[in-house]
Amino acid sequence: MVDATIFQIVGYQNSGKTTFIKRMLSQLQQSNLSIVTLKHHGHGGKPDFQEEKDSHQHLKAGAVASLVEGDGHLLLHAEKSHWSLEEKLHLLSYFRPDLILIEGHKREPYPKAVLIRTQADVEILLKLDNIRVIFYWDEKLLEASKNMTDIKGFSINDPAGYEWLANYLQFKK
Repeated sequence: MVDATIFQIVGYQNSGKTTFIKRMLSQLQQSNLSIVTLKHHGHGGKPDFQEEKDSHQHLKAGAVASLVEGDGHLLLHAEKSHWSLEEKLHLLSYFRPDLILIEGHKREPYPKAVLIRTQADVEILLKLDNIRVIFYWDEKLLEASKNMTDIKGFSINDPAGYEWLANYLQFKK
């Protein structure tokens, strides 16, 4: 059971999700919230990590997981055929966060911000549930999609959007 606010940042590839999360983390820095992030590697294949390191060698030799700690830094490598989002959230719950920001996993039911970069991306708004806010790269897309939804929308570069989301996330706890 995860006792944290869970919020997703979703969009198609190259919509700016990682940059957006970094900006949100900066915005939330003074909030006194304990925040962890979870990134979905949606590009296919395994995420890159250094194969010559001991932790990877342990995995190759048959370990299900390898944890490395040094000077207060912790790195966990684990492998199995599929990790559900719930399993990943359960792992992160150990850190007792107030907030978990998920990058990706767009079809999951958690509250989310959607990043819209192009006109073709607008279709995602019809496919997703629990959208709380939309961030647009082009003001014209913001205007065009107002007919589709009454969900709060901001330009990706509008500081008011980040402030709105930070306030929303702080008061969810």
